[in-house]
Amino acid sequence: MSAPMIAWEPLVNRIHKYLTGSNSAAQSIDLVPVETHDVETAPDKRPRTLKHLIRANHVNHSIIYHNLQYHNHMPHILSSAYAFGANADQLHKIYAEESKQLEPWHDSPAEVTSADWRDFLGDARYQRAYVDFFEDELALNFNYDWTKVAEEYLFSGKQPLINGLIGGIGHPLIHLSYAYEFSSKELGMEALAMACTSYNYLHKYLDQPSYTKPSTYSTTSPLEILHKIAEDKRFDGLFKSRGAENIKVLFQDHENLVLEHWNAWEIVDPTKQFRDSQEAAIALLLRTVKPGTHSYDFFVVHILTTSHAVRILLPLIPKKFHISLVRQWWLLTIAVYIAQLRPAINDDIEVKPDKQWNYVDQMAVSGPWATDAHYVKALRAIKEAAFTWGDVHSRYITAAVHFADDFKGWTGFE
Repeated sequence: MSAPMIAWEPLVNRIHKYLTGSNSAAQSIDLVPVETHDVETAPDKRPRTLKHLIRANHVNHSIIYHNLQYHNHMPHILSSAYAFGANADQLHKIYAEESKQLEPWHDSPAEVTSADWRDFLGDARYQRAYVDFFEDELALNFNYDWTKVAEEYLFSGKQPLINGLIGGIGHPLIHLSYAYEFSSKELGMEALAMACTSYNYLHKYLDQPSYTKPSTYSTTSPLEILHKIAEDKRFDGLFKSRGAENIKVLFQDHENLVLEHWNAWEIVDPTKQFRDSQEAAIALLLRTVKPGTHSYDFFVVHILTTSHAVRILLPLIPKKFHISLVRQWWLLTIAVYIAQLRPAINDDIEVKPDKQWNYVDQMAVSGPWATDAHYVKALRAIKEAAFTWGDVHSRYITAAVHFADDFKGWTGFE
């Protein structure tokens, strides 16, 4: 009996797709840049107020606090509320409320220099030193153009800093997007410092091509993969409770399972599939809530707000980083979803609201949760997605109004 023939052609085709398709530097995502807000030079009171409050936060509050575990969200909520139309008094109210939990700066163990700045990556104790280092670079070597500082440190070298922006549940990614959107050198320096202090093992999956390889299946739909993860029995019983601390254990002990699903996303139409990813992020936040609980997962909302950050950054960064940035977000999405015990993704919300975006704006700046950073940022992400992709079927406004009215608090910290 002759030996069975190996089906080489399908395997070769799969490998060819990975070498010339989803990981090709030639691929890019074509999006129009969002409106930027030049609060630095605007003369009116509202933008001046935002500028002053961002600077006050920069001077008075560390970017990481509470035993170096929490990230400073002050610029995120101030900027989001501003984009929703918040007036000067509302911005001051947000600052006063958010300041209650923040902490002052503390000295770092040592200074950071151009010769050793990579030596302290991932060490949050050096947050002040990194801010000082990047501000010195800004003044001495880059003529006060913070975007040139970002370009030098984010996009150069064998392990560019941009491939590590999902450390710290994606907060560096979010912070950087606000820096670009609001043309703020303070936020830019903070974002670079946050990227350095949150840098961890996750960067290697983007920096090292060996981690990108054909999976056991492939699909162009991120939502389909999430459903497959939800049904994958191999994840059953891995963790006793939800929590971000599960992520490190997940990669230490079950890396192959994560990468199997991560590599299953075949990117053949980058712009359309980025839209699909944004819709998947909204679905994860809204459609994993148990009926009647009104409690939304605090870590799952980061999937949406980091997706929004990617949308802001894509038109502004070199095209060769477009696909890797989206795949970086996708890795975070899978990790968070599994760490939060793979909640079932229920049927879509179908009841169209009788309210429009002006109602969402109102809820964001003067509703009962207007001082909750993640609530306001989630509404902002949904609205920007609607304006990016269009909303002829009212899916985005339906999601935004539902979240605005249904939200009663955060869960997921067990």
